[in-house]
Amino acid sequence: MQKTTQIYGIRAVLEAINANEPIDKVFMQRGLKGDLYRELEGMLRKNHINASYVPIEKLNRLTKNNHQGVVANISPITFYELENLVEKALESTKTPLFLLLDQLSDVRNFGAIIRTAECTGVSGIIIQKKGAAPVTADTIKTSAGAAFKVPIAKVDHIKDAVFYLQAEGIQVVSATEKTDRTIYDVSFTVPSAIVMGSEDRGISPSILKASDKLAKLPLLGEIESLNVSVACAVFLYEAVRQRR
Repeated sequence: MQKTTQIYGIRAVLEAINANEPIDKVFMQRGLKGDLYRELEGMLRKNHINASYVPIEKLNRLTKNNHQGVVANISPITFYELENLVEKALESTKTPLFLLLDQLSDVRNFGAIIRTAECTGVSGIIIQKKGAAPVTADTIKTSAGAAFKVPIAKVDHIKDAVFYLQAEGIQVVSATEKTDRTIYDVSFTVPSAIVMGSEDRGISPSILKASDKLAKLPLLGEIESLNVSVACAVFLYEAVRQRR
């Protein structure tokens, strides 16, 4: 299995950004100062790269090397541009099925979702550059290698991806409890994109507002929600059932 590459040191991370390496996340020591550090912060903001400010003890656990207060993870996969992903899908099928993940944060949930997406023939997964779970070795392992098979695109904002998909004639269905319509009231026989929200906050209100349809799963017990990877699997297999 290909593992996530780790790089360390301010200049090394700057060079990786300039080389357009697929950096998933940068860990930065709290309280660092200096021109080079400020330059790195500016580059991270400009390129919408996810960064966390952590104590030096965290960095020391990540690497035994001289990290200079900065450690970054480079993704083991290559990400697609949204336009290329959608174009390729529309060329191969009349009814593509996409999956949008609105700031899902747990790498194992992400891996499980990728695995189900591969099993259900999803045309591509779309995630946000900032705030989304990175593709790590744990993601790859949980996906059973499916992360190398399902195209994944990174976008600046999920809402922009929603508008782009709609312009291409693809209906956007958000999975949320904030509706009276259940999953069984929605037709997935047309080109579709399913939006799943983060583990704690669900789907952003602006994305819910922009969606074509909202749908929920009927819950008959006392617990109010399913794990997001399980809920995603139910949505995807309902689409498969309808399309068979």
